[in-house]
Amino acid sequence: MSKGNMNKILEAQLEAANATILQLNLTVSNLNTTIAELRATIANLEGLLQERDASLTKAQNQMRGLSKLAGNKSEQQKPAPAASKTEEEKKAEAERRAAERKARGNNGARRDMHFEMETVEKDVYPAGYEGLAPFSTRDAVRYIMIPPRFIKEVSHIHTVKVEGTLVSAKAPLTPLLNSSFDGSFIAGIAQLRYLYSMPVERIVAYFTENGFNLDKQTAHGLIKKTAWLFEKLYKAMQAAVKEDRYLCCDETYHKILVDADENNGKGSRKGYIWVIVAVHLGLAYFFYEDGSRSEDVILDELKGYEGVIQSDGLKAYKKVAAQSEGKILRLSCLQHCKRDFVDMKGNPDADEILALANRLYEKEHEHRIGKDGWTVEDNLRWRQEYAPPILAKLKAALLRVQAKTDKYPPKSQMRGAVNYFLNEWDGIEAIATGGDYSWDNNLIERINRYISLSRKNSLFFGSHAGAERGAIFYSLACSCRLHRINFFEYLSDVLNRCAGMPNGAPPDAFRDLLPDRWSKKEQGD
Repeated sequence: MSKGNMNKILEAQLEAANATILQLNLTVSNLNTTIAELRATIANLEGLLQERDASLTKAQNQMRGLSKLAGNKSEQQKPAPAASKTEEEKKAEAERRAAERKARGNNGARRDMHFEMETVEKDVYPAGYEGLAPFSTRDAVRYIMIPPRFIKEVSHIHTVKVEGTLVSAKAPLTPLLNSSFDGSFIAGIAQLRYLYSMPVERIVAYFTENGFNLDKQTAHGLIKKTAWLFEKLYKAMQAAVKEDRYLCCDETYHKILVDADENNGKGSRKGYIWVIVAVHLGLAYFFYEDGSRSEDVILDELKGYEGVIQSDGLKAYKKVAAQSEGKILRLSCLQHCKRDFVDMKGNPDADEILALANRLYEKEHEHRIGKDGWTVEDNLRWRQEYAPPILAKLKAALLRVQAKTDKYPPKSQMRGAVNYFLNEWDGIEAIATGGDYSWDNNLIERINRYISLSRKNSLFFGSHAGAERGAIFYSLACSCRLHRINFFEYLSDVLNRCAGMPNGAPPDAFRDLLPDRWSKKEQGD
């Protein structure tokens, strides 16, 4: 083969090789493009999956909320427990109740005789035989209800002349200047409004139906003026709760009517009402700062306090303790830590955590302070015995679940529940350092139900000032509940006594009128 032919063959082969290389380059380029597109598609799918998980979690949370609402058959309120009674007091009460009940002719069933009631007795004879000596007598009891009675009491204030000097009688005291309404009338309005959550419109209608025409403006005016009268009593409450070394803290919301021009065109907004319960004193102090939930509200309120506070996981409460330089110990709430696991019952991990948390309650309930001579010191020793091993197992279970990142993604309910529990762990362990600390914050949760009822029945406070007045009345009403005091009787008495206090009396002069020290003033006292 000639040299020229060989060159031509080589050139042809080179061109073919170049063409193949070019084709391969194009193929590689296309593959790179395809790979890039696949990566983009995968990233997009991952984003969609995350959005789906977030949407699914949100939907599950909404379903749980709706399920709770549907299952909440009653908003019935129960008084919060007062201080534990001694065995002697319990025995005496049981004997009294037994004496007030008698058997009836219905298979030995028993019924209350209601000896505390006003009783009217009358003799009933056969028609036409009135006055004859009875051969035998049996009693028939009927309970009669009389709707609220309104009495117009007219006092004729006489002036007499004694040895040339005119002596005039004094008119009965009225709580409010230039007002004809007795303390009992105002107490009736306040009881219905703040203890039984009736809006003022319904109270007015209720009064009208029972024979007293009261307009809405007058009812609001009585509440407003009474709040002014209670200003120093309320300040005494504010100071008194901080005398207690163990406080429960929380906040809840209520709708407030506001000027739409100052609220982006909306005529109402969510306002927060804070509450502090002095556990040992049994005083509930509500306060309101223009509806703010800012941490500054609780930081200012508890500035200088020394003792123990118990709360949910809101950062503001943690900051209160952090800024106290060790003077405040913060306790967590076991019920708040448990609640998401309750919604996940049936999941083995959730069931294990719930069982361990409930074990703390089971052991705690084996003894009760005040029963059979069991003291706070006894309870502390008992806690230091049973709590550490249970808490160790509980924390280990939480950490095991937290490590299951493939099973529980970051935004899953389980991961959120575990993280919340572990973030609150120091506050949970701190509960076991005291004999009388509660494992949860349920006391204050029960108190907040009165605000919850008001949200449902009254819908809103008419202004920030209305919410502030509400805080005053709720403080007194809920404190009465904690001491099982009849709020109507308390308010009727304290209204008239506050009206008789000197104008310059300081707030601490009202300390003995707070529910934890109050005793009803009898006529002539």
